[in-house]
Amino acid sequence: MNAVIIEDEFLAARRLEDLIRQYDPSLRILTILESVAGSVEWFRNNPPPDLVFMDIHLEDGLSFQIFDQVSLDVPLIFTTAYDEYAIRAFKLKSIDYLQKPITLEELSRAVEKYRSWNGGRMTVLDIDELQRLLNTGAASYRERFSVVVGEKIKSVQVRDIAYFFSTSSITFAVMRSKHQYSLEMSLDRLAGELDPNQFFRINRQFLIGLDSIVNIHVFPKSRLKIELAPPPVEDGIFVSLDRVVDFKRWVDGSAGK
Repeated sequence: MNAVIIEDEFLAARRLEDLIRQYDPSLRILTILESVAGSVEWFRNNPPPDLVFMDIHLEDGLSFQIFDQVSLDVPLIFTTAYDEYAIRAFKLKSIDYLQKPITLEELSRAVEKYRSWNGGRMTVLDIDELQRLLNTGAASYRERFSVVVGEKIKSVQVRDIAYFFSTSSITFAVMRSKHQYSLEMSLDRLAGELDPNQFFRINRQFLIGLDSIVNIHVFPKSRLKIELAPPPVEDGIFVSLDRVVDFKRWVDGSAGK
């Protein structure tokens, strides 16, 4: 059996590939694709695989956009870091989903389910209906990240993260416990995947959690200096002048109103 992984996070893709090899070494991973554009190009130039593991949110859009450009009638197992009721509804459409961080037991169950469906023949999927299920659900945000610790991969909960910062093109998550982990994501993308009521991009380097704020110091000309816990290595964290108004509204709880 041949499979394709569509996943734009390196750690998540590596973890899924390792789990697939543990489950069935004969299950061949043809390629790992990271974007909508790259997936469209690959499917246009290669025969379809037997099975596709597909993340929903990719670096250049939703994976559903792949189906707008190519005809892909293959079984899909969606993967997601979100806890969305609409994703659960996918099972009603003869589709399975795996919630990150994926475990070997969950992977095994999903692939066995695929193998048992109609002797390997899937019902034709209604992609428009799946998009509707996703888009009509309540807003949902990332709840966890996969990070590398030594030679292992572990899951960290967003609720345990105080803030994120970027330096030398590397993004770090700083935990309330003072540990910090590097992430394969930019602050721009993080800002779009986290609950805007809880996290705010104060400048080019910092995306902070509301509960991480210890003090806000007011300086002349509307400058705001933020004191965080745990304290960052860099001293003097200021809100960009063009974000001061929105930051005040965010802290006040009136953002978006």
